[in-house]
Amino acid sequence: MKTSAEGLALIEHYEDDRLVSYPDPKTGGAPWTIGKGATGPGIGPGLIWSQQQSDDRFASDVAERERIVNATVKVTLEQGMFDAMVSIVFNVGPGNANKDGIMRLKNGKPSTLLRLLNAGDYQGAYAQFAVWISPGSSVELGLRRRRRAEQGLWQGLTARDAIAVALAQFPR
Repeated sequence: MKTSAEGLALIEHYEDDRLVSYPDPKTGGAPWTIGKGATGPGIGPGLIWSQQQSDDRFASDVAERERIVNATVKVTLEQGMFDAMVSIVFNVGPGNANKDGIMRLKNGKPSTLLRLLNAGDYQGAYAQFAVWISPGSSVELGLRRRRRAEQGLWQGLTARDAIAVALAQFPR
């Protein structure tokens, strides 16, 4: 599957398009971010990108998240469900031996969200989106909104309607 225009709109809504690198809001440093949520090797303090670099990296990053979701999810997804999964993997990450993620926890096991989804428990997986919010952090409110909006996509809402529901549920 590929991310729909609705899925892309939701991801872009929650990812600032910043052409100058900035530090992680939780750590005040690494990982540094630039463009529409790009992190990784070569991204650090003082980096400046063109709009084309940002757009190209975003397309590449979305394609990589699509590949991860397509390879890891073993059940049939509706388009909104797929879009929601790509969005949360884009934001949280797939996970690895050093960091819990949506597809893999540090201990090597799948997250509860993925385990429930692959067991065909779509409602259980839907509910798990709300777990990934970093309680007590400076980004908690934004993550609550994003997760609620992702749940809206999961339910078949447009990105615009999903974002509106999230803002109504978690006002400023």
